[in-house]
Amino acid sequence: MYVLHIGNKNYSSWSLRPWLLMRVLDIPFEERLTPFPAGPSFDLYRKVSPNGRVPCLVDDGWAVWDSLSIVEYLAERHPGVWPADAKARAWARSAAAEMHSSFTAMRNDCPMSCGVRVEPLPMSGALKHDIFRMVDLWNDGLARFGGPFLAGDRFSAVDAFFAPIAFRAQSYGLTFEGAAAAYPRRLLDLPAMREWYAAGLAETWREPGHEAEVQAAGTIVEDLRATA
Repeated sequence: MYVLHIGNKNYSSWSLRPWLLMRVLDIPFEERLTPFPAGPSFDLYRKVSPNGRVPCLVDDGWAVWDSLSIVEYLAERHPGVWPADAKARAWARSAAAEMHSSFTAMRNDCPMSCGVRVEPLPMSGALKHDIFRMVDLWNDGLARFGGPFLAGDRFSAVDAFFAPIAFRAQSYGLTFEGAAAAYPRRLLDLPAMREWYAAGLAETWREPGHEAEVQAAGTIVEDLRATA
């Protein structure tokens, strides 16, 4: 059976992607969660992941690291990871790759912390641009392939890549225009997303670096997490 090594569910947007994809597609795996340490994490995660980061998928002793690589590894072995239609598949891969390599302001200005609600600072120009591009991308996919997911009527890897944005939208009150407005809620309502969210709220670990990032993003007005 696959073993998926992940970090804290409250913080780890990268871990969420393959975890959610495998849950939604009913790909069996064993979850191994190792909380982020206070300070550098390389030595801790290097024990299981060649680059010292999570997520990392281990298949019969063979490590596959980086969320995009994990998704492609799974796609070679399981149906439904990417859309069956060639054009939808190409679009989905392009959109997932863009999410993987871009939207830096979204990551920096709205760090993922599922259990908090934040009154954010005024948006930077870079964040406005990221949201503009994300709305454009989502509306394009929803219109082009008919929804309710980005590349058609079934959840696929491209939706998994944008799933952390749904938690960010919830935490920071982000809004989107057009058909994209309902998309974050659609993701949050997935049973697997509710499972991840509940587990994130139950975590009592606090990592100072991640906490500082959220505090720098605005004013925390509500913390729904279990007491540390």
